[in-house]
Amino acid sequence: MIQSVKETVAAGKLKLVEGVVQEALNGGATPEEVLDSMAVAMDEVGDKFQKNEIYVPEMLIAAKTMQRGVGVLKPLMAGDAGAKYGTFIIGTVAGDLHDIGKNLVAIMVEAAGFEVVDLGIDVPAEKFVEAIKAHPDCKVVGVSALLTTTMESMRNTVKTIIDAGLQSQVKIMVGGAPITQAFADEIGADAYTTDAASAASKARELAC
Repeated sequence: MIQSVKETVAAGKLKLVEGVVQEALNGGATPEEVLDSMAVAMDEVGDKFQKNEIYVPEMLIAAKTMQRGVGVLKPLMAGDAGAKYGTFIIGTVAGDLHDIGKNLVAIMVEAAGFEVVDLGIDVPAEKFVEAIKAHPDCKVVGVSALLTTTMESMRNTVKTIIDAGLQSQVKIMVGGAPITQAFADEIGADAYTTDAASAASKARELAC
């Protein structure tokens, strides 16, 4: 039944996943085994997305399917089954009102095993700092900018986090349409990713 869980998540069968997860548990699988099988499925979905074999809608439905499956597991696990890697804080920088890319990253990162705190859009640098301090288990923060005009706001956000002395606690990951690896390096970010699938994979890498 573990294989069925993996296949159900990978195929994005939202209406079936709760029943399949319950069947796996009834068959003797542990909640941890089921969660791991869903994580493997999302890794495969992410790989397909990066190879352009599937697109955003398919990736979104797979992530939502895993979220629903995790809902069955949460009461059975110590703590939060969705927070295997701790808290991931994400937001779009001050002056930027775009959220589609950020929302997709949030869904993928949650499916990858984080508890996600979404600060929303137009987020002042200081609010990122406050949120990190309020969540001691936060190991990764995602900073998004979708406009060339808000790249400087991203620079300021990263600098504010670093100046607050929080780099010993968190890794700073940046992304968005105008952002490049060179810019990420220039402003002192720890990581840059081009899409939601690679963001989820990189977040897990940074949290370990």
